Amino acid sequence: MEKLILFVGEQWLLVAALGSCLFMLSYHESRRSGRQLTPQQVVNLVNQQQAVVIDLRDKGEYTKGHILDSVNVPFAKLDDEIDRHVDAKDKPLVLVCKLGQHSSAAGKKLAAKGFSQVHRLKGGIGEWQAMQMPLVK
Repeated sequence: MEKLILFVGEQWLLVAALGSCLFMLSYHESRRSGRQLTPQQVVNLVNQQQAVVIDLRDKGEYTKGHILDSVNVPFAKLDDEIDRHVDAKDKPLVLVCKLGQHSSAAGKKLAAKGFSQVHRLKGGIGEWQAMQMPLVK
């Protein structure tokens, strides 16, 4: 441990450069997969800019409860079905999954396909329910 502290003290510029690179990499990756939104921000985006909410959960989970007017495109079928459900690539999209994990990977796929306004619901449908937001069946 003493050697590590000595190294950091002597090579502080190198350690600072490494820290900066790691920060920029994580920032770039988070922006590439879409900006995270809170449930209230999702509601505002839908109401103000007519964003399309894409629910990435399986059909069974979707029928148990989903966000009003959301479109069910299971994550496994995203590549095949997304063009059928979204007509304009510059339209805002909000990706929703169970816990917010699949939406990041889906956001990267959609950004690579040319969708410019991809957003993710932070915490997924679990966070939506925790904030006591309504679901329809």
